[in-house]
Order: sequence, then structure tokens, then C-alpha cells
Amino acid sequence: MRFNHSSEFLQVNRQLFSLREGIVMGILNVTPDSFYAPSRVTVQIIADRAGQMLQEGAHILDVGGYSTRPNASDVPLSEELERVLVAVETIVKYFPNACISVDTFRSHVAEKAIQAGAHIINDVSGGQADPQMFACVGRLKVPYVLMHSRGNPQTMQSLTNYTHLIEEIMVFFQNRIHKLIQHGCCDIIIDVGFGFAKTLEQNYLVLNQLEKFKIFELPILVGISRKSMIWKLLKSSPDDALNGTSALHLWALSRGANILRVHDVKPAIEILQIYRALQTY
Repeated sequence: MRFNHSSEFLQVNRQLFSLREGIVMGILNVTPDSFYAPSRVTVQIIADRAGQMLQEGAHILDVGGYSTRPNASDVPLSEELERVLVAVETIVKYFPNACISVDTFRSHVAEKAIQAGAHIINDVSGGQADPQMFACVGRLKVPYVLMHSRGNPQTMQSLTNYTHLIEEIMVFFQNRIHKLIQHGCCDIIIDVGFGFAKTLEQNYLVLNQLEKFKIFELPILVGISRKSMIWKLLKSSPDDALNGTSALHLWALSRGANILRVHDVKPAIEILQIYRALQTY
């Protein structure tokens, strides 16, 4: 993949996607404990779920073998690796033209997944959990989703104290982007990390000021699908959070988001169509 500032296109696995029009990344959690149960897939149904997402219009499939929901249990490296490789190899076998992202903070899993046919590394720790991650990304010359976070799934909910939230996230990106470039990585996507070391109120503050992160002139990925910032506000549950998710997706696009990471592909594609119409007419 290469990001061209002048053309605003993203090239992944010989396919060209418009950042201006928006990109949908479908979530495939190969885990037993993801916070949204329908997104969890077993080996037997990986191909069916991937096929459905692609048919509904997903541009990228994001495979995760380690649940990063708050208070999630730790997963041994060997177990995460097995889950991820089975999923990647299955998708490559049945859908060789699919664009695959791997949601991992471990450089070993990232490297093996890329070798198995994946194309993008999506790291919720922003390179903080594994000091070898940036070197791995630079060596493999693959795109990298740099997400803002603090701590880990077991501790992040207690790390929400900021003096100046937006400014501190910006400083984080500035420092991490510089280090990534030093390691030879120039294909960087940023993710402000909704739900990661942020309170409900802080999540909405960041979303409302998302356009400020356009200063980095990098694609912005937004992952808010069915998260607690929606269902806690609405006093419902992840299962009942689709309407809220769709509302925030449209808002995020209007504030500069380029990529939506979602559980529900068809509704997200429809949101993109509506957003494009609003931009056109």
C-alpha cells in the first residue's frame, strides 16, 4: 500500500481505494471473548463471514486473535498466532484478492501474518507493547495503523487522567510518527483510539475535534463500532448499538475520518453512500 497525498488514494493488494470517498474495514475477531459476540468467528465459519463482508462491500478485512476489550484476559503468543494464521490463510485461500489487516500488538504475530498473506498491521498499542514492532514494520515495508492508547486491556480504564487531552494525543502521534519514519515506515494511518484509556466524555470530545488530527496529513481510521461510548450513553447494550454507531460514523466522516472499522459492513457502506451524496449535491 502507498498513500499519495496529491491523489488521496490508498493502494492495497493491487487495489486502489479513494480516501476521499471513504473505506470500510470489516472486523473478524477470531477470539472467544470479543465484547460484541456476533463479530467472533470460529475456524469453520471464517470463509463464510469473510465472504459475506466482501459481498456487502468491505474494502479491508481486519483479523484479530487477541481481544482488546477492557479487562480482557491475556492470550499467549502461540495461541494468538495460531488463531491469526488460520484466519489469514483461510481468507487468502478463498479470497486471494481480499485486503487483509491484522489486529495485533506483537511483532512476531505481525511478521508471520504478513508472510502468510496479510497486508496491513493494526496495532492498538501504537508500538508501545512491543519495542520490536516499529523495526518489524520498517523491515517489512507494510502499512501500519498507529493507535493512541495507554496501558493495556487490563489497566487502560484507570489511565484516563489528562491535562490537555487533544494536545497530549497529538504529541503522542508526533513522537511515534517520527520514530516510525526513522525505522523506514512511510505508510502510516492514525487512529485516536476510542475507548482506549478514555472516559465516555473524553471519547466524545475527541470525536468532536477529530478534524484537528488532519494536521498530520495522514489517513484517519475511526473504530467506534458498537463501543461503550454509544451503548452506555444510550443505556442499552452492544447488541442494540447499531443506530448510534451509524450516527457517529456519519459524524466522523464529516470530521475527517477516512476509514471506518466496523462490525456491520452493509450499514457502513450505506453511510458512505449518504455521505458522498451530501458532499455532491
